[in-house]
Amino acid sequence: MPKIRVDKRSRIHQEVSKQGIVFNKDFGQHILKNPLIIQGMLEKSALRPTDVVLEIGPGTGNMTVKMLEKVKKVIACEVDPRMVAELQKRVQGTPFQAKLKIMVGDALKTDLPFFDICVANVPYQISSPLVFKLLLHRPFFRCAVLMFQREFAQRLVAKPGDKLYCRLSINTQLLARVDMLMKVGKNNFRPPPKVESSVVRIEPRNPPPPINYKEWDGLTRIAFVRKNKTLAAAFKQTAVTTLLEKNYRLHCSLKNTSVPDDFDLKTKINDILTEAGATEKRARSMDIDDFMSLLHAFNTEGIHFS
Repeated sequence: MPKIRVDKRSRIHQEVSKQGIVFNKDFGQHILKNPLIIQGMLEKSALRPTDVVLEIGPGTGNMTVKMLEKVKKVIACEVDPRMVAELQKRVQGTPFQAKLKIMVGDALKTDLPFFDICVANVPYQISSPLVFKLLLHRPFFRCAVLMFQREFAQRLVAKPGDKLYCRLSINTQLLARVDMLMKVGKNNFRPPPKVESSVVRIEPRNPPPPINYKEWDGLTRIAFVRKNKTLAAAFKQTAVTTLLEKNYRLHCSLKNTSVPDDFDLKTKINDILTEAGATEKRARSMDIDDFMSLLHAFNTEGIHFS
């Protein structure tokens, strides 16, 4: 096993690939080296010859070249110019060259093109923002088969009452069906990461649920700040009441509705929670229907979260 030295100034792992590339920790570069794992991910993707596939972080292209054998086109989004050069070199002069489009840059800051499927060994530090960038992307894609840090993957599929159930769980499951596919040990990567990994399949709900996602996200953000607290306690926080009162007055002004002099937001919130039977509920055990009902109750009374 080659030694790994870390230069504190550049934080670059001095472990070199077969192609002579030094892996960069800042980009979360852990190259998937086991061909059986790659094969398993592609089988679970059910790729079609007509598919356009988006790959985030292709690295040296081990999975990319396998997909190019099966699909119409692969769009690879890569932030590291060294990996881009390696990928270009790998397909140069082959029939795959015309089927590969490389987008150089940060996937989170890039306007993603149309694609049918996303397959990726995701750099772990961008996991959460990438999931929501994909789920809010239009037009809809068929599915995504993604490798994440294991605990992150477990949060994606967690159900009400589970220890890892959180805002990530319910926000993702509102917009998509999420299934755990396989566990991947750290020794399947070069260099090995410090954590275990898992592969999940994410299938967007099409059509999406008929709610304003920003409103939904605002409500779950408040409820899950302290997921073990009652909703009554969560909504008593000064920062929460200040935000909701500001939103209430803004919406009233947009509708040319006057706010009564004796208006008391805290009383209004308590009345809504009581009427909805949600005063003693806790976010940790609430499901999507519970939050939908609660959001409707607040919005009906003019309380908004965005």
